[in-house]
Amino acid sequence: MDKLVIALMIGVAFVAFAAAVIYGAMRLEHEVPNEDREFLDPLPKVLRMQWPLIRLVDYHLCQLIPKRMLAGPTETLRLAGLLYLMSPTQFIALCLVSLCAFTGITMIVLSWANLFNWLLVVGVASLGYIYPRIWLKESLKKRQKLIVKALPTYLDFLTMSVEAGLNMAGAISQAVAKGPSGPLKNEFAFVLRDLRSGLTRADALRRMDQRVRIPQISSFISAVIQAERMGASLGVTFRAQAEQRRIERFQIAEKLAMEAPVKLIFPLVAFIFPVTFLVLMFPIAIKFMQSGVRF
Repeated sequence: MDKLVIALMIGVAFVAFAAAVIYGAMRLEHEVPNEDREFLDPLPKVLRMQWPLIRLVDYHLCQLIPKRMLAGPTETLRLAGLLYLMSPTQFIALCLVSLCAFTGITMIVLSWANLFNWLLVVGVASLGYIYPRIWLKESLKKRQKLIVKALPTYLDFLTMSVEAGLNMAGAISQAVAKGPSGPLKNEFAFVLRDLRSGLTRADALRRMDQRVRIPQISSFISAVIQAERMGASLGVTFRAQAEQRRIERFQIAEKLAMEAPVKLIFPLVAFIFPVTFLVLMFPIAIKFMQSGVRF
């Protein structure tokens, strides 16, 4: 009877604790102000499911982080083109939510398998905190590759527009209207917006350089600014830059092609060669065994 009462009390206490946690979470969520995402980028499906919890952590915890500690995430988000997707404090909240999720899932799986290990839990928790940063760096690399890939095409549009008699703003407007979609199109649209707001061409292009921080873009902007200062033809400058960017892209492709055989050595030695030798030696071994020869 005493055991039944104790079990009943434990069950009631657990239910009361769960109810208190749920009630507290609902109260905390109710305090979070609504977010207007009309002029922000749409959230991916995975982030959309976690977003209420991320905003809860952001509002109650991450807003207390000093601004000097947010300089790194702010710069990386800006270079990756994700500053219109989430704020730096929301990114820190995403890291904390990912840490808790990885830790909780790992503890449940290890407890269920009766293989609980604190060292493994700490390792997976660290991975959970680092994983959003890995995703951010991969997004940055992907964006930079897309910009470098589309740059010669946009330089061709600028060359044709300038040689047809348009000024710099008109050429950029035609490139944005006719060019392929992607991050470079958005960057030229920002340049066009800066030009229409009254900034000089040099300042608008320098702001673009600060937003992307890519050597090819920096070289292109330096050449354009230098051509304007020296009074040289922009059409000739754009054509030379387009040709140079194509040569660089071809050289990168050659480099990747030459690296491919080196990268294939490990899969060949570790996986393909053993299987090939097994297939070739198996019939020979069977014949030796049938003839009475023992290994």
